[in-house]
Amino acid sequence: MALRDLLADTRPLRNSHFRRLWSAQIITVIGAQLTVVAVPAQIYAITGSSAYVGLTGVFGLVPLIVFGLYGGALADHFDRRTMMMVTTLGLIFTSALFWMQAALGLENVWLLLWLFALQQAFFAVNQPTRSAILPKLLPLNQLPAANSLSMTVFQIGAIAGPLVGGALIPLLGYTWLYLIDTITLFATLWAVVKLPRLPVQGAGSKAPGIRSVLDGFVYLKTQPVLMMSFVVDLIAMVFGMPRALFPEIAHLDFGGPEEGGLIFALLFAAIPLGSAIGGIFSGWLSRVEAQGKVVLWCITVWGLGVIGFGLTVFAADHFTTLMLVIGLVCLMVAGAADVASAAIRSAMLQSAADDNVRGRLQGVFTVVVAGGPRIADVLHGGAAALVGTAAATAGGGLLVVIGMGAVALLVPAFVRYRVTLPAR
Repeated sequence: MALRDLLADTRPLRNSHFRRLWSAQIITVIGAQLTVVAVPAQIYAITGSSAYVGLTGVFGLVPLIVFGLYGGALADHFDRRTMMMVTTLGLIFTSALFWMQAALGLENVWLLLWLFALQQAFFAVNQPTRSAILPKLLPLNQLPAANSLSMTVFQIGAIAGPLVGGALIPLLGYTWLYLIDTITLFATLWAVVKLPRLPVQGAGSKAPGIRSVLDGFVYLKTQPVLMMSFVVDLIAMVFGMPRALFPEIAHLDFGGPEEGGLIFALLFAAIPLGSAIGGIFSGWLSRVEAQGKVVLWCITVWGLGVIGFGLTVFAADHFTTLMLVIGLVCLMVAGAADVASAAIRSAMLQSAADDNVRGRLQGVFTVVVAGGPRIADVLHGGAAALVGTAAATAGGGLLVVIGMGAVALLVPAFVRYRVTLPAR
């Protein structure tokens, strides 16, 4: 296999609409990550309390759940280009408000939290809409590649953004970080304005309400393959995401300082770094026909990577540096497998679902992606208190592997799910 066959499939970039959206994402992702860093940092600077910083989880998750579900219903009713324009303008507006409160020196923690909630609400509507438009812009066989390209940019931003933001806060202050985010969002607005009209095929005549949201779940119940695409992701994230244990593992097992430090940063960066590398070498995804089977294998590799990391924590007392290196590699392998699984599962949702429910299913996808790791934080924290960090981590990875085996046995339709790819 030639190297170019391993590298990311860039055919979706030949489409001018996708290319503009993707190029704008490169510009905006760093700005968005600057705000992700600046908000908790500013809250802590105002209050000196980690408890207040922790409230960002509540103020961020609730809008993601509520507006992720309802936003998907809106994306299945209104022209999706219009929805993208409205939500992008909303994101610009909230970023500008962040900039204004910092420039005026208001230092009101509750204002910050409510602005953060408003921003997450616009994001929760924007994201399902953005995903739902891809089948209208690209051939179905290019959807895995398109999803991988977008996820790779996001993961690189997730690594670079906090590093850049952390370095710039002491130099420029919060005001400039929020202003940079506001300005970069205009790149996305430009890309959205250039889109054609994107009406929804089979959209209802009535404005969507709660019943419309519930109808999405009714449709999902009739689609076992799509339903299992959510279930396997929940299994992977709930049982196999040990990020809540990274601070304790970095300090007690690998000898890092209590307040964080390099080892702490490396643990947090390992999974997104692996995802970014996996995205760069994702050319093989465009040739996958047995998508259900490959998803199960990818998540199994994720689980094995987490098990490997847990085992290095067990052995850290005796071979600390070596185990840290091996553990980081295990997390990177897990991250690479995760981005492949996510790209294929997104393509399954985009291609197999009817157009008039795509937004709602992407809304559910947004909620699952956001909620699964947060549930994992609670479960892993509780498990570590009972059995220790190493056992909680390795045991969670083992449950992921067992879970994929159970899905393969109990839902053979998911294993058999295939797509027919045209010749390249």
